[in-house]
Amino acid sequence: MSETTREMMSEATGQAMRDTGEATSRKQRMQQDGFNWVTAIAMGLFHVGAIAALFFFTWKALFVAIFLWWISGSLGIGMSYHRLLTHRGYKTPKWVEYFLTWCATLALEGGPIFWVATHRIHHQFSDEEGDPHSPIDGKWWAHMGWILTGKSMHHDTTTLARYVPDLTKDKVHVWLTKYHWTGNIVVGVILYALGGLPWLLWGVFARVVVGLHATWMVNSVTHLWGSRRFATKDLSTNNGLVAFLTFGEGWHNNHHAHPVSARHGLTWYEIDMNWYGIWILKKLGRARQVYKIDLNNLPPKPALVRDVEAAELLAAAAAGND
Repeated sequence: MSETTREMMSEATGQAMRDTGEATSRKQRMQQDGFNWVTAIAMGLFHVGAIAALFFFTWKALFVAIFLWWISGSLGIGMSYHRLLTHRGYKTPKWVEYFLTWCATLALEGGPIFWVATHRIHHQFSDEEGDPHSPIDGKWWAHMGWILTGKSMHHDTTTLARYVPDLTKDKVHVWLTKYHWTGNIVVGVILYALGGLPWLLWGVFARVVVGLHATWMVNSVTHLWGSRRFATKDLSTNNGLVAFLTFGEGWHNNHHAHPVSARHGLTWYEIDMNWYGIWILKKLGRARQVYKIDLNNLPPKPALVRDVEAAELLAAAAAGND
């Protein structure tokens, strides 16, 4: 499926949901559901652990944390949850897809099914009513308020059927979603056995907290501050600092203009570690149909088509151009 077809589907589905009234303010719905105490307590404990890590600093513990930050943030969130599962910007053998997805669970951002559903909804209603985490509802809300209130990461079955039919039919992704928290327990036990409390605090608590805030900055900061190469209908910008902290996800305006592209950094100076990882997979024969944008050969924008079935949204894999 080409990017043009996907964008037409996305526009059509969004319009259909607006016409039927389904795109009501998710912030209002979440606030009605109340404060999410389980998530808040868990996040609070991890932040306490991250602060405690400062009193148990060792260089080895820091390097372990940086390595696992790359594993969870680049191989996991950037290459798997975002560019592979959400946008299908490239294809891999299933074992590679599952391994990268497991890496993403180490970021503690939820299981693949709920993460992907939330992000597809974000693209459907970016910076409009229905966007789960837009700064138009407040900077704090966009950063982490949306996580602490309601059921933003635990959608109902109707929503999941519409936005992630491709993943809900996959038993491995269902399992990884149900038990997404187990990876950090396994990693934590191994780190404690190898390096004691410093490795545990830095390799799990500090690493998770930094990774969470880096990802949340994509939702908040890149929709507030940065440069805009493309005149998108939302507030997305390119932000070099966020790109550095997220291995390339901060080239957000590029991404919103061409969401299927597996490459977000479009020039030599837009460092995109996640793209480099996908490129290496391709060279190793483990990635195919890799769709990427060339600034010198941009695809035309599609016209709005209103009669596409909502359930078809992003369900099929993208046809590659590389």
